[in-house]
Amino acid sequence: MKLPRRGFLHLAAGAAALPAVSRIARAQSHPAPPPSQSPVRPLAERLAAYADGLHYDDIDAATVERVKTHVIDTIGCGIGAFDEKPVGICRDVALGAGGNATIIGTDRRTTPDLAAFANGAAFRYFDFNDTYVGRFSVHPSDHIAACLAVAEAERASARELITAVIIAYEVNCRLVDALDITTRGWDPPVMSLPAVALAAGKLMKLKPAQLTQAVNIAVNDHIPMAQTRVQTLSDWKGFADAEAARNAVFAARLARGGLTGPAPIFEGQSGFFKQVSGPGDVDPDTFGRRDIPFLIHRCAIKPYPAVIYTQTAIVAAIEVAREVGLLDRIAAIEIATTQRGYQRTGSEAEKWSPKTRETADHSLPYITARAMFDGDITNDSFAPELFGDPRILAFMQKIKVSEDPNLTARVGAAPTRVTAILADGQRISREVDYAPGFAERPMNRSEVERKFRGNVGQRWPRERTDAILQALWGLDQTDDLSLLLGRLSMQTKP
Repeated sequence: MKLPRRGFLHLAAGAAALPAVSRIARAQSHPAPPPSQSPVRPLAERLAAYADGLHYDDIDAATVERVKTHVIDTIGCGIGAFDEKPVGICRDVALGAGGNATIIGTDRRTTPDLAAFANGAAFRYFDFNDTYVGRFSVHPSDHIAACLAVAEAERASARELITAVIIAYEVNCRLVDALDITTRGWDPPVMSLPAVALAAGKLMKLKPAQLTQAVNIAVNDHIPMAQTRVQTLSDWKGFADAEAARNAVFAARLARGGLTGPAPIFEGQSGFFKQVSGPGDVDPDTFGRRDIPFLIHRCAIKPYPAVIYTQTAIVAAIEVAREVGLLDRIAAIEIATTQRGYQRTGSEAEKWSPKTRETADHSLPYITARAMFDGDITNDSFAPELFGDPRILAFMQKIKVSEDPNLTARVGAAPTRVTAILADGQRISREVDYAPGFAERPMNRSEVERKFRGNVGQRWPRERTDAILQALWGLDQTDDLSLLLGRLSMQTKP
């Protein structure tokens, strides 16, 4: 039986073989650089050195609290999606193999890579888990599934788990800031590959050379295409990052066994920079550590289950609708968004006639219209009978979406302006830069718990939910991660 879900407002990721002459000629044409200009180490090695060198003692108390906040929010999103059919398919596939990593919501286990996949699919399904906006947007909390799975399988400590989560977030977000792979048609989970490989490898206690190989293996063979996020969207929209995590965990396991991967994976003649991203400046020496803030603090916890570019539109639309009163008074609506917001949510005909849930929760016209009619966006806003509602579809024909370069220039934000033009010519407009839960308006513990309870619904008695929240807030003190994850089962008593 499907449970009612409520939205945020309602609740309160062989020179040696060359002849001598040839060797001399080559040396003259390619002289060795002077000591002061020695070649920079390959990026994979420098990323590995960062992961190897970061320790729990380098993480301040506020960042530990932030990790716990995102873990709680992410698990709540996954529990909320537990009964969804596509999530069940992933779970059933994962449970076909035995192992030592928990499928969250059950009392059963599988291999860590398959647990990363199945749990990651649940965490992401409703598009309600956290997000980071750099050159494009990603969901770093997708990586929490892999960190939990590998930490449990390796019997890692709570401190080691938290450190791995920070590594995954930091690497992913810093790469997003430095390299825009989306302009070349690649999918954002590309950045998850090195991030999760390093986090998983850290939990496996790999040496720097092994961490490097984990990155090499993960990146080379698993580059996803951005067709996942254009035109009519499919179930895979929410599962692509889970698949990246599965591949990255597997790569770390191979590297632990001694397998090597193509190198230099980023700088090579057919490497990542030339084939995928173009050139970029990535300096792991500037990544978060002691006295350098971690980018997890710039990640947003979503108040609504929809793509990041619509979060501010929802707030603006609700405010406009409240002032307008009778929506029949509206003759036209203009929505101004960023370049990425326009490309992903308002540039395709499919967004004005969504045929799937995944297209609807990435449709700026649909989400804006639904927010104006209902005063909120919840998981139930994307039921087929709602996104196919003739009244809403007709209203959407009044909506025009365009890019405003001034909004695009606000790097690191996802601003939106919604303007209603009434039949008498009056214009009512609201512009919103940050929704509740964004870094500029972070949720406190009480707000995080309200969202968690909304996702969990009536699955557990209130007393059990209270106890689970208390245990999750004590993540940094837990002695048995398997026991903690076991408490989330819906198949056993507390």
